[in-house]
Amino acid sequence: MTFTWVLILIGALLLLVIGINVVQQQKERVEAERRTEFARQRAIIDETETVLSNTGMIPCSTAIILVLYRRVQDALQIATSLSTHQQQVDYQRRLTDLNNQIASLQAQVPQVPPIENFRLPDNDKQILTLVQTLKKLKAILRAEHNKGRVDPAVFAQEENRIDNLQLRINVDSMLSRARAACFMKQYGSAKQMVSKALATLHTIKAQTPNDPFIGRKVDEAKHLLDEIMGAQKLSQPSAPKPKNEEDDIDMLFQPKKKW
Repeated sequence: MTFTWVLILIGALLLLVIGINVVQQQKERVEAERRTEFARQRAIIDETETVLSNTGMIPCSTAIILVLYRRVQDALQIATSLSTHQQQVDYQRRLTDLNNQIASLQAQVPQVPPIENFRLPDNDKQILTLVQTLKKLKAILRAEHNKGRVDPAVFAQEENRIDNLQLRINVDSMLSRARAACFMKQYGSAKQMVSKALATLHTIKAQTPNDPFIGRKVDEAKHLLDEIMGAQKLSQPSAPKPKNEEDDIDMLFQPKKKW
């Protein structure tokens, strides 16, 4: 009888240990999921705030700024619910400030600055930052649209604006590479870059026919093409002059010199 109770007690202890392990593993799994999701929301906040900090380089509308603000707002709300008590204080403060910014922006008259006034920075580092910002902005816009958070009309308008800005940057980049290729006497590559730039300009013209950027860049591209053609012509070796048969005959029958 005593042996039976010992077996029962051992079985109960084993079940208790197993139960404790299961509960502990469940807590660890939940904690791991919380940390993963918290880190994901932190990444969303950091990425979006980085894009927001660089929007001064491009003509952004009120609509796209609101898309970015609301993305941060949603991520902050989730992060607040997943954060520790100490972190919650900071996130709640940031969320309050952001809510005030959103309310203030919504109260203003919507702004849609023309992209015709956009000018590419002179600094290469700034240009790289601009290219990366537009790429991230487009990805964020599409992600938010897929979640149903962006009106289809707003999405189409803003994506078109981003595409147009990217085309402008491509034009300047191709013309710059064409100049570099011309300097290196790679005239074939230079002409190819100018041709691509002109094709891109035709694409932009279809979207914004009254854009002064097009005429200015077309003139610049044509002038550069003339420079390339002229440089290529000058670099070609001149054809040898045909020999005059009469000169050869005179050389043959001229008096020989005595040494």
